[in-house]
Amino acid sequence: MVRKKYKGVSNDKERSKAKLIQAVGKVIKTKGYTGLTATNIAKTAGLSRRLISLYFGSVDNLIRIYITGQDYWVAAAENAEKKLSEKKPKSTKSILEALLTSLFEYLSNNDEMQKVVLWQVSESNEIMNKICTEREKLSNSFFHLADEELEESGKPDTDLRSVASLLLGGIYFTVLHAKADNSTFCEMNFNRTEDQERIKKAISNILDWTYEN
Repeated sequence: MVRKKYKGVSNDKERSKAKLIQAVGKVIKTKGYTGLTATNIAKTAGLSRRLISLYFGSVDNLIRIYITGQDYWVAAAENAEKKLSEKKPKSTKSILEALLTSLFEYLSNNDEMQKVVLWQVSESNEIMNKICTEREKLSNSFFHLADEELEESGKPDTDLRSVASLLLGGIYFTVLHAKADNSTFCEMNFNRTEDQERIKKAISNILDWTYEN
């Protein structure tokens, strides 16, 4: 049996990088985005601050790497692009519905990303601006294909972008409202499974109306 060689320095570096990336999520969860300092991240990881500069160049780059790895749209883009690359996907409606309902489920169960969304909408910063630019690449591909589908079906004036914007905004708000306050909104409590299912059903109905009318 051949024994594997121990790559000490390489292994230590990768372990340390992983610890620092994970520490970003822990800091976001416990202290919020305002707590994302080199000192807090290094202390949470149990490592020296200088390793952040050594391995990532800057705190901002470390944070960007963490958020990109956790961001729903980055992961969703892979599956969506495969479907969009088909010559004639059955319907862009089914793709959009799957993206939105999955986003709602993902955010509802991810405390760190809820705080990232709050950070994104509460102040302008270079990190989130770059990530939002990456997200828009998926939007460009999707809406171009949706425009063709709607035009072929005789509905070229359908403003799908506005509908999608309102649905996305509603998803972000309902998730953040449920996290911040256990009270009802429009007589619904978004911490309850039955009301979460009602939201997903509403997303489906709104898209049906948009594509059919």
